[in-house]
Amino acid sequence: MDKAIEVRNLKRVYRRLREPPFVAVDNMNFDVYEGEIFGLLGPNGAGKTTVIKILSTLLYPTEGFVRVGGFDVYRDVESIRSIINLVTGGEVAGYGILTVKESLWMFSQFYGIETKEALRRIEKYLKIVDMWDSRDTFLNKLSTGMVQRINLVRGLITDPKILFLDEPTLGLDVEGGRIVREIIKTWIGEREGRTVLLTTHYMAEADELCDRIAIINRGKLVACDTPENLKASISQDKYFEITVPYSKDLREEFLTNINGKVSIRDFPENGESLISLSLGEDKEIANFITILTQRGLEIKTFRKVEPTLEDVFIKLVGRKFEDEEAR
Repeated sequence: MDKAIEVRNLKRVYRRLREPPFVAVDNMNFDVYEGEIFGLLGPNGAGKTTVIKILSTLLYPTEGFVRVGGFDVYRDVESIRSIINLVTGGEVAGYGILTVKESLWMFSQFYGIETKEALRRIEKYLKIVDMWDSRDTFLNKLSTGMVQRINLVRGLITDPKILFLDEPTLGLDVEGGRIVREIIKTWIGEREGRTVLLTTHYMAEADELCDRIAIINRGKLVACDTPENLKASISQDKYFEITVPYSKDLREEFLTNINGKVSIRDFPENGESLISLSLGEDKEIANFITILTQRGLEIKTFRKVEPTLEDVFIKLVGRKFEDEEAR
């Protein structure tokens, strides 16, 4: 696959008056391929915003080599800007004295889009985000969720090759977030060569949308892989949870007959016991099921517990996302 973005030995240092220089990004390397949704995750201060600003030509690197759409961020700023767009969650969609349609048309003119084509795209995407009926509403009358959807439309109507989405569902309710995610997936699948670089604080959102994810911490890239591989990397063990009828004799026998780690939580008031297992291989669960069957115990619930991206994040960064946000 062709590379939409190439980052080699990227470093960004902020010089500060009467204070030591601050290294925001330190020797970072990664590629983003055409046609993929690439996630950039990290706590506040990790360097995500700095990376986005460099890739979108709002900030020069201190050191390193960066190409976006085949163009160099030092020498080809105008060429890069003509093929990208940037949508930041929570930003103002335009001027409050303009209507939705007027504001989107204004932004289309910044990119030199012919008015007839601009109006066609505006209608298309406003209908997709279910806001065509609000096209004549002033921006300052819109709810937060509606503003977020308008911001996304603003990013799409220029038909960029590379779309940067910085927290696109920030502040949205469950339904609003679902709509935005569906739009992103539909848009990238409509035409070959489109690429999305996404930052988000929502781990489930990154897991759902991203083909690959880079996790950064304190300016350094600590991992980059598919969500599945990242989750698999944190443990080779297989985890299961099984609910059976409560039995006071359950614990001792199973702890001595199972090749793995077993913990049992009893809920006699509910007449249930929850068995948690950590096994070396999936096939070992068959031995456990056999023991249950031999004892005549009914399996009330059974599920395999998969690691989450939050588990990956905690292991690599050392804290939960929300813990960092509260600092």
